[in-house]
Amino acid sequence: MTQQTHEPGPATTATTTATPATTTTEPATADATARQRDAPAPLTPPFPPLAEPRPLGEHRVWPRTFHDRLTAPLPGLKALARFAREGAVRPGPEGLADIARLPCAPAPLPRVGTRTLAVTWAGHASWIVRVGGLTVLTDPVWSRRILGTPARITPVGVPWDSLPHVDAVVISHNHYDHLDAPTLRRLPRDTPVFVPAGLGGWFRRRRFTVVTELDWWEGSELSGVRFDFVPAHHWSKRTLTDTCHSLWGGWVLTAPDGQRLYFAGDTGYGHWFSRIGRRYPGIDLALMPIGAYDPRWWLSDVHCDPEEAVQATLDLGARRMAPMHWGTFILSAEPVLEPLTRVQTAWEKAGLEREDLWDLPIGASRILE
Repeated sequence: MTQQTHEPGPATTATTTATPATTTTEPATADATARQRDAPAPLTPPFPPLAEPRPLGEHRVWPRTFHDRLTAPLPGLKALARFAREGAVRPGPEGLADIARLPCAPAPLPRVGTRTLAVTWAGHASWIVRVGGLTVLTDPVWSRRILGTPARITPVGVPWDSLPHVDAVVISHNHYDHLDAPTLRRLPRDTPVFVPAGLGGWFRRRRFTVVTELDWWEGSELSGVRFDFVPAHHWSKRTLTDTCHSLWGGWVLTAPDGQRLYFAGDTGYGHWFSRIGRRYPGIDLALMPIGAYDPRWWLSDVHCDPEEAVQATLDLGARRMAPMHWGTFILSAEPVLEPLTRVQTAWEKAGLEREDLWDLPIGASRILE
């Protein structure tokens, strides 16, 4: 299996540079020293520099398959036979006993300004992100049930009719719990959607008119907010014949004032996180998956466990983490409440500030102060 590790170099990228340090002739008084100490440090420049934004809605030609981007082989016949034999894909009765204790606290969306970064967790990997004056949905799934999975065990955190105008949608990959056709049908067809390479045709067949497909390390802009598509340790498949025919990944959203959010989508743990952090320094908040990880022999290549999610946040250099991808659909065998308790313990063991773990109930919001 070939592993894709290429990152575009400076020859094909924009000339983003750090702000040069200014010189001053101010005397070295105690007040001047204090001002210099308290002044914010200039942002570290991305390496390599970011690519020039691609045009919105650009039609592009892609390879038929993205198998060369896999960071681990897909399960073979031996693994599939073991999976069928063991059948450990759901929690037992004890693991389901805490469904009633899953945190769910729907509340009205907070009012925010154009310079505010705010997030609201609707459940699973669906967030309402307000950034740079835009309202962006991530992997929106408002359906009660998705193909091949029991109905959701917690309600959607935000009623669809309570949403503000949706300015854009980002999709991480085409698995049914991240790309939900019934939900997307509710959107006006001129809603801008940002999708992985090879997935644009799915949207255009459904008459979406502003579909921007991106490869890893590429970006586009909408109303001053930059949308960058970045690698993930995962895969794609929606039918029996389209395995890895479209790409998979996460998104980095950067506001005009520099506020930056990372949405991981669906991913295992691996080397991409440190590379993303180097390329997009100063991430204010990482939306990280912490569930659907047991059994590890089957899922470790494609889903982080809670401890790995904390380590990935450290690798990214992100200042805060908001857990997701748990407590909504039963996709694996761990007890339903275990992802939350384990991520809280891992965060504490890492010596991180408790207020920087945004472990929100479904339906709750948090504003970056």
